[in-house]
Amino acid sequence: MSCSRYVRQGLLIRPMRDVYVLSGRWERARDDELFMLANRLQVPSYISLTTALAFYEATTQVQQDFVESIAVKRTKKVVTVARQFEYTKVAKELYFGFVKRNNYFIARPEKALLDALYIMTLGRYRLDVSSVDKAKFDVKLLKDFSKRFPEPTRRILKTLWQI
Repeated sequence: MSCSRYVRQGLLIRPMRDVYVLSGRWERARDDELFMLANRLQVPSYISLTTALAFYEATTQVQQDFVESIAVKRTKKVVTVARQFEYTKVAKELYFGFVKRNNYFIARPEKALLDALYIMTLGRYRLDVSSVDKAKFDVKLLKDFSKRFPEPTRRILKTLWQI
């Protein structure tokens, strides 16, 4: 097949079966293009965790060439040339709090923070909480969203925000 030949020649990048991207476009892809691809590589999923916090400028932590998402099917990594897409599975009842922007789904800032805190309590994620800008969050929405999370997540949130 010609696509396989183009991948070997470096003209195309194959992030997953039956998905091809022009290598020149891949190298200069904008965040919104990477986010759209991330949503398509695992359906359903939404951009979250530090990736979403950085997008909203709610953290000083910046990830380069790395996109994190939340999914309900499976935890997995898709590693491609110069890019990595990581999906963390959560229970269906925690799959909420995201919006559609420019053809991709992304967690609201409050939900991205809660997702990160929740996965931290499971020992599967690290978030530098000192890098989080508290002014970027709607405290009422944080409280409302946190009610759906287990007690350890709510406890960390209370410690951070004294709410």
